[in-house]
Amino acid sequence: MKTRYSYGGDEHIYVEVDEEMSLDAFFISLSMSNAVREANIPGVTEICPANASFEVRFDPDVIAPADMMARIKELEHKAETAEKRLSTRIIEIPVFFQDPWTHETLMRFRERHQDPSGSDLDYAARINGYDSVEAFIEAFHSQPWFVSMVGFVAGLPFLYQLVDRDKQIQVPKYLRPRTDTPKLSVGIGGCFGCIYSVRGAGGYQLFGITPMPIFDPEQKVSYLKDFMVFFKPGDIVKWKPIDQAEYDRITAAVEEGTYSPRIAEVDFDLDAFNADMTGFNAKLMEALNDA
Repeated sequence: MKTRYSYGGDEHIYVEVDEEMSLDAFFISLSMSNAVREANIPGVTEICPANASFEVRFDPDVIAPADMMARIKELEHKAETAEKRLSTRIIEIPVFFQDPWTHETLMRFRERHQDPSGSDLDYAARINGYDSVEAFIEAFHSQPWFVSMVGFVAGLPFLYQLVDRDKQIQVPKYLRPRTDTPKLSVGIGGCFGCIYSVRGAGGYQLFGITPMPIFDPEQKVSYLKDFMVFFKPGDIVKWKPIDQAEYDRITAAVEEGTYSPRIAEVDFDLDAFNADMTGFNAKLMEALNDA
């Protein structure tokens, strides 16, 4: 990997670890951004991590841009040699696949889609080589996903499936973006899954919806009282298929303040994962099932 640095005006430095998302690039980016944070460099006002990059905002009246750049570069070697390990959590996210709300939306915008004659799930299954929508859904939820970035829309997670590169599900975005997407829709754009934290425009293929809020600026949701955004980079997600009855039950529990997400504390070791992805994922699932 060849790290690239660039200025964004007088107050920002953008650091790109790699042009493509990978777990190796993510961990180097995370290590570098953590190192900048831990260095307590005078003048740094914000650090924003992304999939394979991060951005630093600083006050040029406190530290000159060239000096800020030099300080970040000093930390690069330390980050590249750091252990690629992370104490994190695995979270079960219920999903109502083929729900009526996202289906109604995706049918309204078929003229913007690559395959106007079918649904997003039909299209995704076909181009990924699955012989049915059910087989595609099984592949989508059977292995965990890694949250590599949170943002773009407030609280929206970008999720990267923890499988071999040649087994990763990939589906292009709509040809032209939609002007409407239901809140908490679940889908894919490129190799990234996501949950739409709020209602709005969008372009990811739509597969289902979760009843579990992930962003609450008013902090009325019981599990979001400490922080309005649920996800953080490094979280691991395991989707759980549910039907409409379960969707309605969870929605009611959220409104009553009695719903608690299923979560287990875990350690993610990139070397161990790369050495045995199937075995490592099985251990993650054991931790979640024991929670």
